[in-house]
Amino acid sequence: MKITRVEPIAVSLPMTKPVFMAGVEIRQADNVLVRIEADSGVIGWGEAASAPTMTGETVESMMAAIDYLLPAVEGRPAQDIAGTVAAMAGRMYGNSAAKAAIEMAIHDLVGRATDQPAYALLGGKQRSRMAILGVISTGELTSDLREAQKKKAEGYAAFKIKVGIEAPLTDAERTRRVCALLGSDALISADANQGWSEDEALQYVRAVADAGLDFFEQPVHADDIAGMAAVAAAAGKIAIGADESIHSLEDIRRHHAHNAARGVSLKTIKLGGMRGAMEAGRLCETLGLNVNVSAKTGESSIACAAATHIAAALPQIAWGLTLSNAGLADDMTTRPIRIDRGHVEVSDRPGLGIDVDEDRVRRYRRDVPMLRVA
Repeated sequence: MKITRVEPIAVSLPMTKPVFMAGVEIRQADNVLVRIEADSGVIGWGEAASAPTMTGETVESMMAAIDYLLPAVEGRPAQDIAGTVAAMAGRMYGNSAAKAAIEMAIHDLVGRATDQPAYALLGGKQRSRMAILGVISTGELTSDLREAQKKKAEGYAAFKIKVGIEAPLTDAERTRRVCALLGSDALISADANQGWSEDEALQYVRAVADAGLDFFEQPVHADDIAGMAAVAAAAGKIAIGADESIHSLEDIRRHHAHNAARGVSLKTIKLGGMRGAMEAGRLCETLGLNVNVSAKTGESSIACAAATHIAAALPQIAWGLTLSNAGLADDMTTRPIRIDRGHVEVSDRPGLGIDVDEDRVRRYRRDVPMLRVA
């Protein structure tokens, strides 16, 4: 079975409400879908979100990168996923999100063709049911409390509060109030998305020291490993997690060696795909680092299904699974991934276990002028 066609598709998806995080307000999801077809007629789907401040990639750059990568993918044996990943790396440096969308689609295609769930292609299922981190992201105290109460009533037991939006002490007070509402039995994290300087992050961790926060993600800029280590040293019981800082296995090793993080958030767009995320998760297990598997804000049930299969196959996901499809006003699939009582079940259907609605794909498709790279 050979790959005969790779088609990148740019889409803009409506959100149910804006998502506020440090320096960013997301009102629509600008993503790239990849549709891959084999000579057998089987089709697979992948997806990657635009993330200029995380991967350096936009929809336009991903479309151009995928077009440039076509000679490394089309005509190759579909089941030689590792070989295709290597061929893409040999043809083009970086562009991890563009490569991730292709690699994800190949996993979906091969799983469908061989009647295997994607997790089977990743080494097998370690768990079927996973706790979802309910993201609290209004950036305002009253509405955050309302959202936290709603998610708690719905059965969520794990949460992520978006901070780095206001001054550290203002966000600290909001964090304390939300933690008090959620209670000590919940797994509670905060995520600054690189929003603070080292001094600001230190103010925050000292102000929330006894609030009940379990971990605090990416307090400072991705390149500031010394700042991460300083915040980690001051954080006491609060574990520091790395997200935007992590794009390779070496990044994980470096944070561990500098005592700059006690856990890592894994995203396919940062690590070049599902297999890259699996390798990173296995390394975290070896180093004793906690793992959160996460879809990027605004990704549909395509990429969220991939995250679910990764989370099902990893040795441990002590910091849970973060999905984003529920934040979309419309999805790309006929049956979007469903969260039940704050948990999700991995699909045992072939491939990613989702059915893409190509009418919806056409509805939300946007035209992107293609830049041909020689």
